[in-house]
Amino acid sequence: MAKKESFFQGVKSEMEKTSWPTGPELVKYTSIVVFTVVFFLLFFYGLDIGIGQIIEMIK
Repeated sequence: MAKKESFFQGVKSEMEKTSWPTGPELVKYTSIVVFTVVFFLLFFYGLDIGIGQIIEMIK
C-alpha cells in the first residue's frame, strides 16, 4: 500500500511543476490544431478526388 501512496505523491508533485496554459492560450492552441486538421482534411480529400479523376480518365 505504501508504494501506491508514494506513486500518487510523486504524481501530485510532478503535476504541480507543470506549466498549464491560460484560457486565451488554450483557445489559440486549440484553434490552430482544428484549423490544421481541417486544412489537411480538405487537402487530402482534394488530392483523393484528383487522383480518382485521373484514374477514371485513364480507364
